[in-house]
Amino acid sequence: MILQGKKGLIVGIANNRSIAYGIAKACKEQGAQLAFTFLNEALEKRVRPIAQEFGSSDFVYELDVSKPEHFSSLFQSLQTDFGNLDFVVHSVAFAPKDALTGDFVQTSKEAFNTAMEISVYSLIELSRCVLPLLNKGASILTLTYLGSMKYVTNYNVMGVAKAALESSVRYLAYDLGRAGIRVNAISAGPIKTLAASGISDFNLMLKWNEANAPLRENVSIDQVGSAAMYLVSDLSSGVTGEVHYVDSGYNIMGMCAMEDVDGKPTPRWEILTKH
Repeated sequence: MILQGKKGLIVGIANNRSIAYGIAKACKEQGAQLAFTFLNEALEKRVRPIAQEFGSSDFVYELDVSKPEHFSSLFQSLQTDFGNLDFVVHSVAFAPKDALTGDFVQTSKEAFNTAMEISVYSLIELSRCVLPLLNKGASILTLTYLGSMKYVTNYNVMGVAKAALESSVRYLAYDLGRAGIRVNAISAGPIKTLAASGISDFNLMLKWNEANAPLRENVSIDQVGSAAMYLVSDLSSGVTGEVHYVDSGYNIMGMCAMEDVDGKPTPRWEILTKH
C-alpha cells in the first residue's frame, strides 16, 4: 500500500461528510496511521467515533487554532504519543456568517481579521508547530477554493482569505523545501459539507458547477480524498507549492457551457433547470 508505515495528522475534520473525512479514508485505505484534532467539546463527540473507525482512538487531540497554548499542547502530545509525522492535512476555515452575504465592501474589520486568523494564519502556525516532528519528505496539504481567484457570489471575505492561503502555500513551500518538506493545496469544487452550509445560496453553486463543468458533475469527498492521498504520498515527491484543482474541470471554463438544442446553441444551465 502506498502509505504503509506513514503517519499523518488530520486537522479540522467535522463529520463523515467533510472533505477531511474523505482524505482520512483514502489515506487509511492506503495503510496510513492517523491522528485527529477536534475544535471543542461539541465536535469532539463527532470526531472520536471517526477516530475509532480508523483505529486511532488513542490519537485524538484538542486544537482551537485561535489559542496558541493549544498548539503547544498538541506538539507535546504528538511527540509523546505519536512520534514523527509524514504528512499533515489542514482543513480549517471560518468567517462570520454575516460576512458571507451582501456586498464585500461592507465587510467589518473584525470579520476580516477572524477569517484571516482562522483560515490562513492557522496553516502557518500549524506548520511551525509540527515542523520538528516532520520527517524528510513529509507533506503538508491544505484546502482552498476557486473563489480565491475569481469572483463567487457570497463567498466574499472567504475568497480573500483563500487567496492569502494559496500565497502562504507558496511561501511555506520555499521555506520548508530546504528541509525536504512539501506544501500544496487542493482546490476542490463545491461539496455539501458543514462548512459550506454557511454560504448563502450554496445549492445554486452546486447546480451551476454541475451544469458547466466539463465532466458534467460535482466532485465527491472520495474523489478529493484520492487526490489528497497522492499529494501527501511519495508519488508526488517532486510537487510543491502547487494548487491542484479537483472540480470536474470547472476552473478551466471561460464562459457557460453550451449544448445544441434544435440547431440553436443553448446554455446547459437552461437545459438542466428546465428538466
